[in-house]
Amino acid sequence: MYSDHPIIHRDIKSSNILLTDSLRAKVADFGFARLGAGLGAGTAGEATHVTTQVKGTAGYLDPEYLKACQLTDRSDVYSFGVLLVELASARRPIETKREMKERLTARWAMGRFIGGASAAVLDPHLARTLAVERTLEMVLELAFRCMAPVRQDRPAMSDCCRALWAIRKTYRDMLAADATPQFSDRATTASSATAAATSGGSDRSKVMNPTTS
Repeated sequence: MYSDHPIIHRDIKSSNILLTDSLRAKVADFGFARLGAGLGAGTAGEATHVTTQVKGTAGYLDPEYLKACQLTDRSDVYSFGVLLVELASARRPIETKREMKERLTARWAMGRFIGGASAAVLDPHLARTLAVERTLEMVLELAFRCMAPVRQDRPAMSDCCRALWAIRKTYRDMLAADATPQFSDRATTASSATAAATSGGSDRSKVMNPTTS
């Protein structure tokens, strides 16, 4: 990421993402990795891509790279988009045992997202709360940006990192808002308690002074 020639992994997939004890993600298996075009790619005659034999895993491969053998850092971004959908849905990129329209998970998820049914994509083991469903929509939106058909339309990986931090903050803010009683709720509760106390006091007064009308 910080070198003059960025490293392109070429095989970003769930089995190559390892987690530490503190759940920090680490990318593994750089056997297919190649040096990408320089930081000045696309200017002053610099190369914009690396032409190389296609390597990677079916379901995660950038279609442009697959067709033209032209490798760029955006090829990894495409694979990362597929990985995000996989994490959100708990489905493999290619589900051979499902009916035809659901076999390509990314395409199926995109159809649900466009149709306003993002919640249908969510991993069935996750709780369906407002915060989770809103986070899911934001993750899917980022994933589909990463999987744009034309590589120039895909975000840089640094942009993906910033987007994920923003999504994380939004999720935490929504959880905090749900856990904190609203002012109107507190006022209603206080009013109810005061009314109950007043009513109770009046009833006790009548018991102690039965002649009072």
